[in-house]
Amino acid sequence: MNNQQVVEVVLELYHQISRLESLKPSKDVNTLFTKLVTTCLADHQAPIDVSKLCSDIQEMRSHLIRLCGEAEALLETHYSAHLACLENPLQNLHLFPYFENYIKLSHLEFTLLSQNLTNKSPTRLAFVGSGPMPLTSIILAMDHFPHAHFHNYDIDPIANALASRLVGSHPGLSPRMFFHTSDIMHVTSALKDYEVVFLAALVGMDDKEEKGCIIRHLSTYMAPGALLVIRSAHGARAFLYPVVDHSHLRGFQILTVHHPVDEVVNSVIVARKKIK
Repeated sequence: MNNQQVVEVVLELYHQISRLESLKPSKDVNTLFTKLVTTCLADHQAPIDVSKLCSDIQEMRSHLIRLCGEAEALLETHYSAHLACLENPLQNLHLFPYFENYIKLSHLEFTLLSQNLTNKSPTRLAFVGSGPMPLTSIILAMDHFPHAHFHNYDIDPIANALASRLVGSHPGLSPRMFFHTSDIMHVTSALKDYEVVFLAALVGMDDKEEKGCIIRHLSTYMAPGALLVIRSAHGARAFLYPVVDHSHLRGFQILTVHHPVDEVVNSVIVARKKIK
């Protein structure tokens, strides 16, 4: 499939998704979003530069990202509530349809992060936009940073309640997982406590400037030398998630930019808060 065909298929899928009565998990919703993701992974040989597409396609892309974000939140809410009802919720995470993708993304982020750590393993990490199913924090805490404390920030109290319930029954993990219901723009001095801050792809997705404002806020209040891990998108994957503008990272030194060519959807940027 060439790039023009990719755009045409994405446009057709967008129209079908837009006509859905609900974005809650269902056979139709799951089928359409699976086709969309598969299509957006198909251009890695010659990635599309979405910034050069016409204004109509740009407008469609912005709306599609919002639809993807809404569908993702509903999917996570559904599975978080379902898993929490099981006897051992964290032993059944594989039931989540994109669990393997999160395993690979978390391993990628851990690898890139490890390459840029200057001293011992971090003990306090924050995840901004953790949602009802904080899979990245769970995977990193269980598999990669077994002694670290994770502080999860989300603006939605229902999402935090679901996430807290999901991990609450795990004796080894629950004492290391904290959930804060807060707009990250209102969090200031606490940000200096974290050696690493993760910024979810869909935080600040509604407006390009909003994402930039959040990153500038982090650059103001994070500790000098602390690392920021940001999820972005590249090529046709930018129909699914926002692209982080490097101009927003002026308070940081960009250390690594990685664009996956496998089934991992998100690009990963690792940056260090500048030491003045």
